Amino acid sequence: MSARVLVVDDVLPNVKLLAAKLTREYFDVITAYNGPEALDQVRKEAPDIVLLDVMMPGMDGFEVCEKIRSDPSTMHIPVVMVTALSDVADRVRGLESGADDFLTKPVNDIALFARVRSLVRLKMMMDEWRLRENTSGQFGVIEPTTGTLLSESHEKARVLVLEDSALDLDKITDTLARDSNHVVAAETGARALERALSDDFELVIISLTLLNEDGLRLCSQLRSHERTRQVPILLVVDEGDLNRVAKGLELGANDYVIKPIDRNELLARVRTQIRRKRYQDRLRANYEQSLSMALTDSLTGVFNRRYVSAHLPRLLDRAIDNHKPVSVLMFDIDHFKVVNDTYGHDVGDEVLKEVATRASRNLRTFDLVARLGGEEFIVILPDTDGEGAATVAERLRQRIGDTPFTVSAPVGEIAVTVSVGVSIGGRLGDTAEAVVKRADEALYDAKRRGRNCVAVDPRGDIAELHISPVR
Repeated sequence: MSARVLVVDDVLPNVKLLAAKLTREYFDVITAYNGPEALDQVRKEAPDIVLLDVMMPGMDGFEVCEKIRSDPSTMHIPVVMVTALSDVADRVRGLESGADDFLTKPVNDIALFARVRSLVRLKMMMDEWRLRENTSGQFGVIEPTTGTLLSESHEKARVLVLEDSALDLDKITDTLARDSNHVVAAETGARALERALSDDFELVIISLTLLNEDGLRLCSQLRSHERTRQVPILLVVDEGDLNRVAKGLELGANDYVIKPIDRNELLARVRTQIRRKRYQDRLRANYEQSLSMALTDSLTGVFNRRYVSAHLPRLLDRAIDNHKPVSVLMFDIDHFKVVNDTYGHDVGDEVLKEVATRASRNLRTFDLVARLGGEEFIVILPDTDGEGAATVAERLRQRIGDTPFTVSAPVGEIAVTVSVGVSIGGRLGDTAEAVVKRADEALYDAKRRGRNCVAVDPRGDIAELHISPVR
């Protein structure tokens, strides 16, 4: 995963060392050497994450973080404080000023890279929700979400805790009671998963020090279910267990706290996760509120041509500004007229709905699928190059074509396949019309080759991918 990282430190060797480490991991690094310069870079360069020193002359890191969080245009940028300060009080102050994490120098590379990648994934998701809300606002169907992350409430949340230490469980429960949170304890991972799938929680706390099972298993299971996919996860770990922390963040955990648990730090991290969850929920609810009629296809429930026409140009502009690719897949159902003529339009409608469902189910949460009309669909993949887009296209082709469609009696099951065209945008001068046209040309190329295959526009960053049609 590539990302633009802003490194802020008033000591040049520190900047160079951190920049070198990040560059080796293929991150794009920009730098600043004081607070005002950092804020200027945040506004001009729109980094994906800020690694911020605390002890700087003039404006320290705490003040810089507060200013980033208080500005609605920058408040979604993750901030990790990187400092020689190691006292719990300093960590708590950093978290309360809006920082997402607090890493102590010398920085452990495993912890650093895991944290950066985890927070960048979170930012990508938040950016997509905000962009979709802005796109919807163009049509006048919703009002933009107001307020900042720090202004969100953090009290009276429902929290699920998996912890087999009675002492630590009592400490967590007692600490969270300060904010009138309702804590539900589970004694096993299976019981915790059962509760999470049957109830609404705003945070799940998972101990990685369980005696008889691995808490990471629950972390993975929560991320595999639609109902719990967006619920924040806070890990409780032993000091020095950074490999497990890195694995947990990779699996989708949002944050971690180290044993022995400091009450103030626990509370600060819990508040951060609850605030973000509630802000994200408001974004999603506001976005979904009035779109069903204005911007979605009434038959399949996916977006319609009108939404794509407004959203894709904005997404391309952002991709060009950020020097990141955005890929477009165009696909349609092979011989769909035969389906309608043979089985009737009711069966044809069932096929369209199932195609849309299978496509949506096999995409990331911030990808977009839309029906352009008839049997033609489009998929937009932010931050995805040609190789990645070709892989997604082939996966969609297989998921749709490899399993027969169950339709109304007396038909029962029918085979349905799709042809897919891929194009890649994000270069200076790219327009939405041009990128869609290239994808459309690639789609027709796939059809000329016999259908049920994928073709990639040769002007992308890979030449082409062809899957032989099924005989």
